[in-house]
Amino acid sequence: MSGSSASHLLPTYARVDLAFERGEGVWLTATNGQRYLDFTSGVAVNALGHAHPALVEAISEQVKKTLHVSNLYRIPEAEKIAARLCELTFADLVFFCNSGAEAMEGAIKTARRYHAANGQPERFRIVTFEGAFHGRTLATLAATGNKKYLDGFGPVLEGFDQVPLGDLDAVKKAVTPETAAILIEPIQGEGGVRVVEPSFLRELRALCDERGMLLIFDEVQTGVGRTGELFAYQRVGVTPDIMSLAKALGGGFPIGAFLVTAEAGKGMTAGLHGSTFGGNPLAMAAAGAVLDVVLGDGFLEQVRQNGLLLKQKLASIKDRFPSVIAEVRGEGLLVGLRAVVPAGDLVDALRAENMITVAAGENVVRLLPPLIISAAEIAEAVTRIERACVRLQGTAR
Repeated sequence: MSGSSASHLLPTYARVDLAFERGEGVWLTATNGQRYLDFTSGVAVNALGHAHPALVEAISEQVKKTLHVSNLYRIPEAEKIAARLCELTFADLVFFCNSGAEAMEGAIKTARRYHAANGQPERFRIVTFEGAFHGRTLATLAATGNKKYLDGFGPVLEGFDQVPLGDLDAVKKAVTPETAAILIEPIQGEGGVRVVEPSFLRELRALCDERGMLLIFDEVQTGVGRTGELFAYQRVGVTPDIMSLAKALGGGFPIGAFLVTAEAGKGMTAGLHGSTFGGNPLAMAAAGAVLDVVLGDGFLEQVRQNGLLLKQKLASIKDRFPSVIAEVRGEGLLVGLRAVVPAGDLVDALRAENMITVAAGENVVRLLPPLIISAAEIAEAVTRIERACVRLQGTAR
């Protein structure tokens, strides 16, 4: 580990020896003065890129008023953003927190509590899927089911039944009279940009309706424009009962939320859940600015067009470098390159071309540019990807 400033951080990250001091749009400037094309967006967080004027102004103006006041009192800013989110979605009620893991934790609690409120407290189990990632708390790790992340943390929280993605028969076998809900990401981001078939999501919705279960969508990574729709469930036409959000919702400011129908949320009454910082005025100012931009005329259409443009150009690269890239997958600006070479080698080769990306499961490299990216910047990215492929072609088997 280099540098004394890093030595007191708990070593839970294998950090790259690279630090950034400022950014503008889709570009980041490192402390060594070099500029990098940002195709990570803080892992799908910086939807508006860096130093976006609307976000800067909204946060700056709010800082002069109130940062934090506590949920012991009404927070009009939170009421306003909650109303806006409900108007834009299936939901009737919103709970604000600070991260995706917290949003998922609240969603799990809400689903369990719903059945308790219906006089069926034994219904607490949730069906989840292999390849999922739902967070790093003990409950969300149990939902994720990855042994690598669970090892050494004591007994795994009871109540999660994991099945293969896309296997409806396995889902039906996993459902028992104790099953409360089904939890799924419309696109598995960490799992390797695995796009779930809309027909499978429709079948899950029908099964939930038939068995009196709740359908929970984890849209922490897919939400707020990433797939070309405001939320991925709108793209596939399948409506959940509960949805978790975070990442892009604050454009870089930490914020999470879970959205519920009035029916699904009926068990969550006063005193049953809370968050010290959740929904504070500063977070709400950031969320409001992000929504203003993303919902602006033509913005989501541009994301869809740029997503298609990027995938078309990447398909050409895949055809020319089959020893490096095996498959292009994803929707909108959540794109994955399944590599033939180790994904980490492709990430390193791209960083050598001053472009930052992030690896995922199934030997995939995720491309997550800010949603504000232009066609010219996509062309620049494709040039760098091509150079990285040339660099790696000689090392491929």
